[in-house]
Amino acid sequence: MLLGYLRVSKGDDQSTALQRRALTQAGVERFFEETASGGCWDRPELHRLLDQIRTEDVVVVWKLDRLSRSLKDLLAILDRIEERGAGFRSVTEAVDTTIPAGRMMMQMVGAFAEFERAMIRERTRAGLAAARAEGRIGGRRHKLNPVQQADVIDNVLSGRRTAAQMARLYNISEATVSRLIAAHRQAMLPG
Repeated sequence: MLLGYLRVSKGDDQSTALQRRALTQAGVERFFEETASGGCWDRPELHRLLDQIRTEDVVVVWKLDRLSRSLKDLLAILDRIEERGAGFRSVTEAVDTTIPAGRMMMQMVGAFAEFERAMIRERTRAGLAAARAEGRIGGRRHKLNPVQQADVIDNVLSGRRTAAQMARLYNISEATVSRLIAAHRQAMLPG
């Protein structure tokens, strides 16, 4: 059986009419349609489709990005389809895992994706090491400079102002004031 998956992004004034027409022309007999982001994994119709696939069924989409925006997630979905003994077909990209050339193409896509993930990890590690060597550390910049931090600590610990007052004064959260106080107390401990 040919099972069609149609998706448009949430919040867009899009319609699945074009997708439905293309899938109908491709011979799709049953449709699973939803409005959700392609980057979101929590898509009830996609999961219903994946749960109902039987051996020799074929999942058909209009374009690969209808199934997922993430290559990693796309490959995971395609693995689930393959584990069920089913095939996959994209109408516009000429991807068809029911034939040997299509399976080879998806294996190559998977290999390239794995290679790219490894390259990204390597570049990230190199960038972080270079930053550390220059004395820089990651993370968000502090909202308060050292003088402002000392002012907050001094006012709160002396009792002149409350944490809430200092938070309002410097436009920071009370949690930030609490973290400053806790870090100061930790630094004052002997040892």
